[in-house]
Amino acid sequence: MAGRLRAPTGRYGGKSAAQRQAERRRRFLDAALQLFGDTPGYRATTVAALSEAAGLSTRQFYEEFRTLEDVLAALHLQVNDWAEQAVLAAAADAGDLPLAERAAAIFRAYAADVTCDPRRVRITFVEIIGVSPRLEEQRLARRARWVDLIRAEAEAAAERGEAARRDYRLAATAFIGGVNGLLHDYSAGWVDATLDEVVDELVRQLLAVLRPPGREAG
Repeated sequence: MAGRLRAPTGRYGGKSAAQRQAERRRRFLDAALQLFGDTPGYRATTVAALSEAAGLSTRQFYEEFRTLEDVLAALHLQVNDWAEQAVLAAAADAGDLPLAERAAAIFRAYAADVTCDPRRVRITFVEIIGVSPRLEEQRLARRARWVDLIRAEAEAAAERGEAARRDYRLAATAFIGGVNGLLHDYSAGWVDATLDEVVDELVRQLLAVLRPPGREAG
């Protein structure tokens, strides 16, 4: 989102204005991942502290963002984008694998990406909650994208005869809620299990949702 001040134009130091702006934005987001995702957290961070951590000035901050909420919004989207890219890559690599193997590959990729950095977990599941109606709308919109991804996988499995033919909207929504809750608790150390065990449990739950009644696991 554009800031209140206009950034300088033209080339400087061999970089274009667009390149310098992208670099500044990356540095602010990197600093925000550290401060929002660790200590002191989003609510205790100031523009001055974030700018100092990024090695930039507050003027440069306002050339890129209006508020710290804008930074949190951008960071939340970035963390979700990283996870989505990992999932889509895993889904492409899984190709025509049987449902159980494909589901395991997809969720292992998601879990590995989300939990590879505790700061990402905090941004996704903690810091974004209760900030403002705008960010709540963004959080729910991103969750809806994950629901749509599960629905698409379910419908594709139904086309292959590996899943029941039905509307998976409610099931996918409930499943994504379980995924988020379990991964949050795992990352917080509240679950006495390995990441592989967590993924295996999620895959079992998904297969239980997808398979037609009476169908045995393949």
